[in-house]
Amino acid sequence: MGGNRALQLNPPNADLHISTHASDWLWSAFSVFGLSLLVMVGLDLLRARGTRLFHQLAIIILATFTLGYYSMASDLGATPIAVEFRGRGSYPTRQIWYVRYIQWFITFPLLVLEVLLATGLSLSDIVTTLFMCIVVVISGLVGALVHSTYKWGYFSFGCAALIYVWYSLLIHGTRTAFPGGGVLRTGYLRSASFLSFMLITYPICWACSEGGNVISNSSEMIWYGILDIIAGPVFLFFYLWHLMDVDYATFGFASGKYTDTEPAAAAPSAPVGEKSAPPA
Repeated sequence: MGGNRALQLNPPNADLHISTHASDWLWSAFSVFGLSLLVMVGLDLLRARGTRLFHQLAIIILATFTLGYYSMASDLGATPIAVEFRGRGSYPTRQIWYVRYIQWFITFPLLVLEVLLATGLSLSDIVTTLFMCIVVVISGLVGALVHSTYKWGYFSFGCAALIYVWYSLLIHGTRTAFPGGGVLRTGYLRSASFLSFMLITYPICWACSEGGNVISNSSEMIWYGILDIIAGPVFLFFYLWHLMDVDYATFGFASGKYTDTEPAAAAPSAPVGEKSAPPA
């Protein structure tokens, strides 16, 4: 499944499109995500039941990345949009990869959730942060699909939402009482800083590719691919490595508790109008 065959079976639908070399790179990135997914599944199975939440979230993230990159490597999931800043002559059309934004719609909030679950943030704070993650992705998608200069308005909305995410990760989250103590706090600070730095680079790439049409589609794919690999598999393995020494029970995830035994049968209720006998 090389780039030549993919572009032959699924011809590009825009004037500015990916090259066979870019398709080959996407197949390589797909292999990285697929292999990382298999390794994560293996690590998940090695965990004791009831302590697999973080690994299973990672499995969902990596599975979504794998499917998204399979689509892009196959030259599927893009639509032609006329560029705002033309190169020469009339306005050419550029491939805009909506499948990438569908991928991010799932992976971005889950990546942030993976990190925030280690803090003492309230449920309302976490939900609000995840909503802002969704705003970032939707703003990027709508802005990429808009031909006129109004796309930069959506870009601004997305950056504003991203600032809120940074605030939750780097400021609000660090001021909470961590359930795992010093070991968990140190791991969180490193992981949150890592992820926050990676998030800065995505708007820059958007402005140079879908936004300003400064770089080619092939360069866009290479840039986004490197960012996704670092923010996906590299970050997840880095983060889970910091959680190895943390006792899972300290998180207090009651809904994630696993039991091997059947629940005790409920005592028969007394008929209506009668009182149950007091316990012996």
